[in-house]
Amino acid sequence: ITQLDLEVDTVSFNATISACEKGGEWESALQVFSAAVQSKVALHTITFSAAIIACEQGNKWEKAIHLLTAMRQSELEPNTATLNAAIGACGQSGGWETALQIFGMALLSSEEPDAITFNAAISACEKGGEWEKTLQLSSAMMDCRVELDTITFSAVMSACEKGGVWEKALQLVDVMACSKVEANTISSSAAISACEKSGEWERALQLLCDAVQSSVES
Repeated sequence: ITQLDLEVDTVSFNATISACEKGGEWESALQVFSAAVQSKVALHTITFSAAIIACEQGNKWEKAIHLLTAMRQSELEPNTATLNAAIGACGQSGGWETALQIFGMALLSSEEPDAITFNAAISACEKGGEWEKTLQLSSAMMDCRVELDTITFSAVMSACEKGGVWEKALQLVDVMACSKVEANTISSSAAISACEKSGEWERALQLLCDAVQSSVES
């Protein structure tokens, strides 16, 4: 096999894995990745990244961790998209502790973490019932000058509401309004539930009206 043939094979595998991943065919993407490994072609960052993103789509967090480990052993540095997918995969399966470990890797990476990185970690903690950690991560997000968005507020507010700290959820309603971040169904529901628990029925009605108006306008 010539060097040129090797490069063509690698590019072909990468393109096929990426195509399957972007098409939502995560099982096919992982099958092609396995074929690439068996063919002993050079595995690049793109190869691993597409496979790990496929793992997130298929909720295969253990496979994602395995691939991330293999990637680092191959002395390939995972990019932000790769780490985001790995964090997301762990979060979906309730593995918030592992998600935070990967988040730590993202902080030490040559690429700066973005909103997706933080949101994936916050969502993982929200699913794990770790409301304090969601607040810590949102604070770190601001320290890193990464803009908090609807996904951020929704996850943190939901975590606080579920954790019984409705006062903090209501504080976030005010912060969200001041930041001019548009509410969604999750944030509105969490805020209204917090109002109900705090006995603030008038505020609950106003939030409901705002949510209905926003839905009509969209």
